[in-house]
Amino acid sequence: KDSTEIHGIKTAIEIAETAMMNVTSTILEGQTEKEIAWNLEKTMRELGADGPSFDTIVAAGPNGAMPHHRPSDRTILMGDPIVIDMGARVNGYCSDITRTICIGDPDETFHKVYDTVLGAQLTAIELIKPGVSGEEADSYARDIINASPYAETFGHSLGHGVGLAVHELPTLSPKSDQILEENMVFTIEPGIYISGWGGVRIEDMVLLNNTGVDVLSTADK
Repeated sequence: KDSTEIHGIKTAIEIAETAMMNVTSTILEGQTEKEIAWNLEKTMRELGADGPSFDTIVAAGPNGAMPHHRPSDRTILMGDPIVIDMGARVNGYCSDITRTICIGDPDETFHKVYDTVLGAQLTAIELIKPGVSGEEADSYARDIINASPYAETFGHSLGHGVGLAVHELPTLSPKSDQILEENMVFTIEPGIYISGWGGVRIEDMVLLNNTGVDVLSTADK
């Protein structure tokens, strides 16, 4: 990516994150997944987005065990883990971020799962460098999860490129031999998904520099 593209992507990230923080701070018990998704999309447009860069995901409680859940009429309950995956499209450029939140007091499982996912993500952020393969990058996070009580619950790739499309090269996955190069922009998004309970995913967009990654998304985790 060149400087113009990176600037466009950063603008799309900023709008998505502002919408995320504005809306999540107002979520109440009894709201539906669909209501929250609509509020996120409406807020992104009010902030200057042309629209969402993909269909917004709001997955509460057990629905969070499905990484690509479509928002439903399920209402939010106190203590629900809520996975919110969203992005803005601004002047053709895309963003893609995920946060997992909880209103009320999360249960013990939430704390354990969240800490594992966050540890996996921070490890990948620290270790990814130019010259590593997509497979190696994926393994940095996957090895942390597989060493936890939640082994084999991370059922998708660690990340993907983002730019004019929300899914571009490179791919960070167990089967990717693509070499990561300086100035690539991609996501780092490990997750744990437990049937009947829910899920946790944390996704940031990063820019690969000559020594490691700059994290472009800054929304509270």
